[in-house]
Amino acid sequence: MPIEIKMPALSPTMEEGTLAKWLVKVGDSVKSGDIMAEIETDKATMEFEAVDEGTITAISVAEGAEGVKVGTVIATLAEEGEDASAAPAPSVKAVEPAPPAESASPPEAPASAGAQDPAPRVPAQAGTAGSDAPRVIASPLAKRIAADKGIDLATLTGSGPNGRIVKADVEGAKAAAPAAPAAAQSESASAPSSIPAQAGTPGGGVPPSTLPDFGIPHSDEKLSNIRKVIARRLTEAKRTIPHYYLTMDIRLDALLKLRGELNKALEPQGIKLSVNDLLIKALAKALLQVPKCNVSFGGDSLRSFSRADISVAVAAPSGLITPIIVDAGSKAVSAIAAEMKALADKAREGKLQPAEYQGGTASLSNLGMFGIKQFDAVINPPQAMIMAVGAGEPRPYVVDGALAIASVMSASGSFDHRAIDGADGAALMSAFKALIEAPLGLVA
Repeated sequence: MPIEIKMPALSPTMEEGTLAKWLVKVGDSVKSGDIMAEIETDKATMEFEAVDEGTITAISVAEGAEGVKVGTVIATLAEEGEDASAAPAPSVKAVEPAPPAESASPPEAPASAGAQDPAPRVPAQAGTAGSDAPRVIASPLAKRIAADKGIDLATLTGSGPNGRIVKADVEGAKAAAPAAPAAAQSESASAPSSIPAQAGTPGGGVPPSTLPDFGIPHSDEKLSNIRKVIARRLTEAKRTIPHYYLTMDIRLDALLKLRGELNKALEPQGIKLSVNDLLIKALAKALLQVPKCNVSFGGDSLRSFSRADISVAVAAPSGLITPIIVDAGSKAVSAIAAEMKALADKAREGKLQPAEYQGGTASLSNLGMFGIKQFDAVINPPQAMIMAVGAGEPRPYVVDGALAIASVMSASGSFDHRAIDGADGAALMSAFKALIEAPLGLVA
């Protein structure tokens, strides 16, 4: 019998996701291991692989659908030997567990009380349960612009994936008759009751901003799942974790010299060390030297780690993410460099797997490449510390009792005072500084 393919839970915390892209279509044959779709979770965009062999007979959730609940049927597969044509047609009800997922074509909202004419409908809402009108697929932003301008989406030809109407298509279109805006406004006014997950979102588009409008030209952009998670976690961290900060100036001359020598030696292997690779190693070794800082606070318990897994902040298009160098304290700096490059590339492409960004015992954030001299980072819970490093720059510095010019950077540790006492935080900073200023310990 046909196999129902359901929205997978791609991480332990995933409850819903966005079906970003289909890589198969109805009639395609797939086998175990084939990539079927790209799914955006609350952390990254991940590839969804087929488990069974067969032929795709139905796709129940459209490409671009948001808020699709885990367990929702997204496609149907006929096994080898089955009559694919006899498979049941996809039902609109297949996506009903996640109404907001149909951001490309949200369910039609009931007419609001007191509406003058409940019969007219906005064409973009057609194609839902109980409607025989053709389905119009449009992005939320395109719908909002169309509603504002009174444009009938059914009269437009979409230039997006699968004919989806996008912003550019609407901006070049002419407004419809005056009655259309009124119908659209009536529809939008009732939409929140029909689409609870996007309450207050006219037409399923960008939610109204909580910011005051002073008449300044602006645009509002709907937050991605990833950006929502970042906002929630950082707010939680600053509200619940009693941060304290320790800053040290660290001389880099010896580290830079060692890096140059190592890069010459590693050149035949195609490996090039960055300063950040050496700092990852230094933080990991410092945590092993000061184990009271390699901990997590658990309310009624304190968890101590026997290895140092370093989460490294990477700026990706979708937002900040922290891929992890596992057991960085025992790895060669060349291995850290190669691994970090691969993870950073995957992070920027949104292809990290959960095991590559979940966990970590401490974090490192480096803004030195932007010329930032010093900053204090927010702790990434449930970790208890993060090291923030700024740019190395020539500064006046006392060398062997005399004032000289040296390459110096400022490093600031943010610590959770519930888990790490000030003296232990200071000991970690001292160990970190010592390893950088006498860097042979990083390659020993």
